[in-house]
Amino acid sequence: MGSTESPITTPPGGIAPKSLTPADIVVLVVYFVVVLAVGLWSMWRTKRGTVNGYFLAGKDMTWWPVGASLFASNVGSGHFIGLAGSGAAAGIGAVAYEWNGLLMVLLLGWLYLPIYVASGVTTMPEYLQKRFGGKRIQLFIAVLYLFIYIFTKISVDMYAGAVFIQLALQWNIYLAVVVLLSITALYTVAGGLAAVIYTDAVQTLIMLGGALTLMGFSFAEVGGWQALLDRYSSAIPSIRAPNSTCGIPRDDAFHLFRHPVTSDLPWPGVLVGMTIPSMWYWCTDQVIVQRSLAAKNLVHAKGGSLLAAYLKVLPFFIMVLPGMISRILFPDEVACADPELCKEVCGNPVGCSDIAYAKLVMQLLPNGLRGLMMAVMLAALMSSLTSIFNSSSTIFTMDLWRHIRKQASEWELMIVGRVFVLVLVVVSVLWIPLVQASQGGQLFIYIQAISTYLQPPVSVVFIAGCFWKRTNEKGAFWGLLVGLIIGCVRMILDFVYPTPLCYEEDTRPAVVKYVHYLYFSVILSAITAIIVVCVSLATEKPLPEQIRGLTWFSRYEGLKGRGETPHTDTEAPEAKESPEKHGNGDSSNGAMREQRRDSACTHSSVSSGSRLKRTCLWLCGLEKPHEGQGLSAPPPPAATIDSLEEDRCMRAVVDANLIVCLSVAVFLIAYWA
Repeated sequence: MGSTESPITTPPGGIAPKSLTPADIVVLVVYFVVVLAVGLWSMWRTKRGTVNGYFLAGKDMTWWPVGASLFASNVGSGHFIGLAGSGAAAGIGAVAYEWNGLLMVLLLGWLYLPIYVASGVTTMPEYLQKRFGGKRIQLFIAVLYLFIYIFTKISVDMYAGAVFIQLALQWNIYLAVVVLLSITALYTVAGGLAAVIYTDAVQTLIMLGGALTLMGFSFAEVGGWQALLDRYSSAIPSIRAPNSTCGIPRDDAFHLFRHPVTSDLPWPGVLVGMTIPSMWYWCTDQVIVQRSLAAKNLVHAKGGSLLAAYLKVLPFFIMVLPGMISRILFPDEVACADPELCKEVCGNPVGCSDIAYAKLVMQLLPNGLRGLMMAVMLAALMSSLTSIFNSSSTIFTMDLWRHIRKQASEWELMIVGRVFVLVLVVVSVLWIPLVQASQGGQLFIYIQAISTYLQPPVSVVFIAGCFWKRTNEKGAFWGLLVGLIIGCVRMILDFVYPTPLCYEEDTRPAVVKYVHYLYFSVILSAITAIIVVCVSLATEKPLPEQIRGLTWFSRYEGLKGRGETPHTDTEAPEAKESPEKHGNGDSSNGAMREQRRDSACTHSSVSSGSRLKRTCLWLCGLEKPHEGQGLSAPPPPAATIDSLEEDRCMRAVVDANLIVCLSVAVFLIAYWA
């Protein structure tokens, strides 16, 4: 999905008559061996001892790992549980988030990324600091991003994955989480972004292979496509509350565009209100943008966006439809409508639709394949967690720590970045009890609220900064501040007045009862935009340096001013004298960097005198620099792509694929509208 995650519940205690067999355990062991092997391989081949090497993967990623990492970073374990649960409960409506994200990731590659490349930034708060000046917006956004990462993404994906592990292995949930986080932190701390991206590529293959396998078993069990269309509307539990809509499938279950007033996903809100938070996630979120900026050039970055967009078609088939099939096969459990029965089935009186995917895995798959699906869930969990860990570490180190310690050396930044990952691991474990307490519909409200009420003001500020030269710091700051305050007020109201169950009377205030959260997203965006425009026009114009190379219309000006070679690796400042482009000069620059790295490693071995210490330093990519080297503050982090220039032939290829991808998206949306 885009910026919005799906709900999860407590561990479904009554759905695991089968347990993992030795064949399943073997598959899981092979999975862990493969992932760790890929992580270690990526550690060997990348330079992890510099800011660029650790946070930006050496600026040398091709299109396919970038695209696979974009998809894997987005699709967490909460996706499998939540999207399938949404399909079981309400039909295909939730896939609108996926196909909206398909369009937004293309928007990133063709509109936003050229601006970020021209500006020479590595984090999104850093872009706002360059565009508007001052420090308050940069620090504000950095703290907000970390808050969103910790309190939504980490907690939801971690807990959803732990539910699956607890279901299959019968482990204590804390033990399950600690084991997972330990493996995840190992190659995230040691390998940096390169290890994360390469392991994401492997995780994507595992996720798609396992999910497509389960989809095949599901359709075979239900009787095919036509059986799904015919039988879903009659998948009603035998026990439900009388004289209510509880347990009855929606009439519009197979439609994306639903009634604008009475439906759960009104079509105007889907078109506009869903797009704005989704634009924040795909075009301005550090987790996503950082992967695109790690590409070796703009064509590869666009190719990565295209691959991710094509892959975003699949969740409809591998998650939503199997969830609907699960309701057909197990209506009394997946679609239970009696609070007492639901509490017996899954421990949650609100409903048990979120056990839909786990139910299919444990009931339909033979020995060995259940282990494969466990690997799929682990892949989804670990890929999303590693992405969040690395991006959070980047923001904390480059935007907050550099502000606190302006003269921090590169060595210090490397240590701080790795330590912050460990801090996030500890926070993740401590956060489990709160996530456990927020079960079912409450957690859904929690996630929807965070995304819909906090992200639109940020999206509007980025849109104004990227595409309107007149936007200044005062307009952006006050628009952001007022928008977030209004969003927080509505979010608190949603917590205080939760959505009533199907048999309960709705006594919520009118602003909560009648203003759908997608409509509120539109209203909030409009208010923020009006404040940004009015305050910007009423105050001074931004300085020329706050425009040059920092908007869509001035993106080439910044590159001309820097001679089309805006930044180079912080490890090789003398490379600035080379007129060669990134693609031509990479091997020579890489040789010089490798030579210096070897000498630094030799110096470390001489000075430390401890093999254990040397091993630990190498494992973390922290070879000690030469005396006097690294003691001064490093230069600003380098831009990940050196130029906006594109090979004419390859540009034609990606542009043609853009047209094909957009055509596929339009067809799918129109067919299911």
